[in-house]
Amino acid sequence: MIHRDGTVDSKSLRVPLWVVRTLTTLGAVLALTVIVAAIAFTPIARSAARVPSLEREIDQLREENLQVRELAATVGRLEGTYSQVREMLGGEIVPPRPNAFFASLPMATPIKAALPGASSLFDRNQRMPLTWPLMDVGFVTREYIDAGPDEHPGIDVAVSMETPIRAAASGVVGEAGVDSIYGRYVLVEHINGYQTMYGHASRTLVVAGDSVVTGEVVGLTGSTGRSTAPHLHFEIRLNGRSVDPRQVIEEVP
Repeated sequence: MIHRDGTVDSKSLRVPLWVVRTLTTLGAVLALTVIVAAIAFTPIARSAARVPSLEREIDQLREENLQVRELAATVGRLEGTYSQVREMLGGEIVPPRPNAFFASLPMATPIKAALPGASSLFDRNQRMPLTWPLMDVGFVTREYIDAGPDEHPGIDVAVSMETPIRAAASGVVGEAGVDSIYGRYVLVEHINGYQTMYGHASRTLVVAGDSVVTGEVVGLTGSTGRSTAPHLHFEIRLNGRSVDPRQVIEEVP
């Protein structure tokens, strides 16, 4: 019924039931459509909101990718240089003199031991460790340091793989085994409380109890144990205490 204010007459308006049902159905369909659209649009809206941050991340990844490429190129050059240095080890080379700018930097010193029989240092009766355990040229990459945070109980001599390691004096093999730090090693007992130790070998050619003479091959150099490149770790011990090999052995020019 419709009644206008200020009048006595009223009008009646009849709406068929099918119209009400139709309008109700349409309203429900419209509401459901709105809900479905909202659910479907929410992920799209979230993705659209992330676009600026994703663009920033992409730019950052591009910069990092460029840095990785530059580092890879640098590593490639260093590996090439390292390969050249390894090929040079053991050759008849003389390290260049440093210029004035690098005058304060240390220089690796080439060392060579005479062949067995070529010098009295390799006398079979020599029982004091007086000579280098290598006949090939090697470069001292780390010196003996007796104390402090950089303590190093021997000398590291860089040489190529499989270089023969020779006994610095006649004696008896006290130990021959594997250590987590020294890798494959040989320890030789000498007179007067002296011992010599040869570490980071790729192979050991003697066993405990073997008798060896000066210049005899006791192993082959390698990079076992805590090592980053082929070299020989050479120690001299006196009464169980490490001493500077340069103060005991005699260098052969």
